[in-house]
Amino acid sequence: MIGELNIGGVFAPSLLVWAVVALAISIPLRRVLDRAGAYRFVWHRGLFDIALVLVLWGGVSAVAAALTFPK
Repeated sequence: MIGELNIGGVFAPSLLVWAVVALAISIPLRRVLDRAGAYRFVWHRGLFDIALVLVLWGGVSAVAAALTFPK
């Protein structure tokens, strides 16, 4: 999705905004996964956390594109 968002008079790249949203979603999700003991099944926690943010980023971008450009 190419474009910019006007945030308080400052134009920010939309992908940067969606990355920040994905990061904000991942923080409580990581805490839930930690308390549930899901990290016992993960080989490398850092790689898993980065992959989680990337998957969320793709999901947030897809939802934003679907809402912006409906079929």
